[in-house]
Amino acid sequence: MDAGWGLAAVILLAGLAFVLMSVRRWLFVRGGGAVECSLRVLTDNGVPGPWRLGIGRYRGDVLHWHRAFGFRRRPRQVIHRRGLVVSNRRRPEGEEAEGLLPEAGIIEVRDGSVRVELAMSSAALTGFLAWLEAAPPGFPVEVHPPE
Repeated sequence: MDAGWGLAAVILLAGLAFVLMSVRRWLFVRGGGAVECSLRVLTDNGVPGPWRLGIGRYRGDVLHWHRAFGFRRRPRQVIHRRGLVVSNRRRPEGEEAEGLLPEAGIIEVRDGSVRVELAMSSAALTGFLAWLEAAPPGFPVEVHPPE
């Protein structure tokens, strides 16, 4: 096999991967209830992990978060509305703003022992807070206003 065939195979595989990721994204978005949303996990000692670009998809009382670039159909993170605590809301600061969507707002939520930050547009953030507040009676949802 010469270099030309090898290069053609690499280009074909890259194209196929791009098509598969595009179809996956289209499948997530076409059903509605999906929003572009970056996520980062906060460790127990408060050290934040890296921001990861993804798609949040509302499914009843849970928000499924999927990485934007990947092949998995299962969510990487599941955030349950029941017992969810919103503990902080802020704007991106410094270098953090460069890696996020323009005009993104950041909200810190706690689902049991898992603490994450979600970065999304102001419209998506409004939708997220409306989803929280629309919980059925008896759902303990806490939203703490920013200080």
